[in-house]
Amino acid sequence: MRIVDVCAFYSDRGGGVKTYVRHKMLAGPKEGHEVIILAPAAEAGIEVINDHARIEFVRARRFPLDGRYHYFHDEAALHARLDALRPDLVEASTPWASATMVANWRGSAPRSLIMHADPLGNYAYRWFRALAPRPVIDRGFDWFWRHLRRMDARFDHIVCASDDLAARLVAGGLHHVVTNHMGVQPGIFSPALRDPDLRRRMLASCGLPEDAVLLLGAGRHAPEKRWPMIIDAATASGFARPIGLVIAGDGRARASVQRAAAGNPHVRLIAPITDRATFATLLASADALVHGSESETFCMIAAEARASGIPMFLPDSGAAADHLVPGAGYHYAAAQGASLVEQLNHFVADGPAKHLSVARAAAAGTRTMDAHFSDLFALYAIHGRAMAA
Repeated sequence: MRIVDVCAFYSDRGGGVKTYVRHKMLAGPKEGHEVIILAPAAEAGIEVINDHARIEFVRARRFPLDGRYHYFHDEAALHARLDALRPDLVEASTPWASATMVANWRGSAPRSLIMHADPLGNYAYRWFRALAPRPVIDRGFDWFWRHLRRMDARFDHIVCASDDLAARLVAGGLHHVVTNHMGVQPGIFSPALRDPDLRRRMLASCGLPEDAVLLLGAGRHAPEKRWPMIIDAATASGFARPIGLVIAGDGRARASVQRAAAGNPHVRLIAPITDRATFATLLASADALVHGSESETFCMIAAEARASGIPMFLPDSGAAADHLVPGAGYHYAAAQGASLVEQLNHFVADGPAKHLSVARAAAAGTRTMDAHFSDLFALYAIHGRAMAA
């Protein structure tokens, strides 16, 4: 099967989507499929991954809100490329304009919309949650729900990586929703990578001794990640027992994150860590992951933390919530800094040791990307046989 992914969210400097896409180009050929990624970029070009996988970069316009990304703007050119490639199945990876372009293509191949984004969660619910309940917000954004229902009518699958997003889409009137939980890259993350010396150095960089608690956060500096809330919570909880917080990331909201951290010598902001082995060691060496976004579609960092055997502090809604191991960290009320402080205080009172023990025991059961792609390709094969019949 030739699978063409019209991947509007791919960037060489990207995060979770880049990790996902590059593993798909390894997993597909192993199961006998050819995988071609069409990605918008500043210049056209081709990156060959192996004999049956490649990225074709399509010249596109720069995305105005994030300089790392570009967006498809020429529907006719995209359709011409799809005509030339003659895919057996086409994927779109964002519910915005590129999904409409894929829906408008006149080819006969089945189509899947992979929900790598949750615009309602990222924007509408976050902006207006203090003003109105979710059903009221949904009514105010009915134009977007109508758009999603149109896409649902024109795509064979709407693939979600979490139960939370899938349930919301079904409740919103979509009929082709499929839940397929994603996973971590196999062979990278492990509790065995825990490095006490690295932990000591990270705490020392926060001006703290090794008997302090080391929290780690990782991800884009963007409003939906709520880093200022996390910094404030770690600062408040740190009065009970010294807490060091290391945040690896960067992005358009860098200034607000820096302002939040400026008054606390125990908070360290570091650049994104692109080397996967180095990042896996850092993750396994922390005492807990702390995450702020309630609008994730899967939450790759939480899955990686679970595979690394560390406890987590996760919001109680959205895809991130699915990854918590009972007894290894806590849920807190989404977007509520006071609730996060309360749960951090519980963790400090408990002591990290027993939480770490529970997390380490559960790590081996973390779902992998190989399992995700095996299930995804099986879904496509079933649909392909049904089309042939």
